[in-house]
Amino acid sequence: MSFEYGDFDRLVRFDNRFLGSVDSAPHANPGPAPIETPRRPQLSLVPDPVDVAPALTPEDELWQERALCAQTDPEAFFPEKGGSTREAKRICQGCEVRDACLEYALAHDERFGIWGGLSERERRRLKRGII
Repeated sequence: MSFEYGDFDRLVRFDNRFLGSVDSAPHANPGPAPIETPRRPQLSLVPDPVDVAPALTPEDELWQERALCAQTDPEAFFPEKGGSTREAKRICQGCEVRDACLEYALAHDERFGIWGGLSERERRRLKRGII
């Protein structure tokens, strides 16, 4: 590949072919001015801090004080993998705030333990509409 130019203002030679005169190209029509597109807003890789937890009022948390599990050994509600959930579910059956507990677990995506009488698997199925 060779590139030569003598008088660069007039003639350009590239790869042994003349490309034409720079200042005398009648076919070179620049056309209309380019259309300006609106600029995209600057996006930050770090978003502004967002409080993803719903705001809880003191009344929303009062159910936790009335829950039977608050007066029971918490290990029953968070059994080892493969452990029995029977005792925790039995306690939940008689709890007056069972519905509020289940709503809380579903709203806050609780992934461990028995909440509102349901295990994590049962809560996932409930969310999917299987139960």
